Amino acid sequence: MSETTRRRPGGRSARVRRAVLDATLELVNAHGLDGVTVAEVAERAGVHETSIYRRWRTRENLTLDALLASADEQLPVPDTGAVREDLLRYATALAAYLTTPPGNALDRALAAAGDDPATAHTRSEYWNTRAALSTQIFTRAVDRGELPPQVDPRLAIEMLVAPLHFKAVFTREPLDPALPAQLVDLVLRGLAA
Repeated sequence: MSETTRRRPGGRSARVRRAVLDATLELVNAHGLDGVTVAEVAERAGVHETSIYRRWRTRENLTLDALLASADEQLPVPDTGAVREDLLRYATALAAYLTTPPGNALDRALAAAGDDPATAHTRSEYWNTRAALSTQIFTRAVDRGELPPQVDPRLAIEMLVAPLHFKAVFTREPLDPALPAQLVDLVLRGLAA
């Protein structure tokens, strides 16, 4: 394939994808998950509905992709050099994100998403990617000698974030601003024991 006929990364396809995902997030913010329609997304993004269905197949896949992209941008993994501060910043950012329309919608969408192979793959890929990033907090802490070497980083991060997701999705209780610090201290005490 010649240079002139090869697709350029960041070309039209990337611009269309970004426009569609942005339009989807605007609708989630304005109307919640139930307020997202492919027709309205297409209109806002300036594309045909068939283009959206060709790429995402369903409204659910579209909203999940938009929410996942947004989450990656909203939840960076801190590296302050101190495990407690890293965990506190991470848990506080997650709690804040889960109270936003996109954050809450993502949690509910992931919990409610079906088990068809494409959706299961997307969900698994998202959680594995998030875990690979966030477990670095514990790996760095072990390397610095702040935590014992037998710490299981995946289990530790799950212990920290699971209560936040549980409250956001299942009990739908407000997330107390003090909760992230309480969870961080419980997890660190448990790991140090």
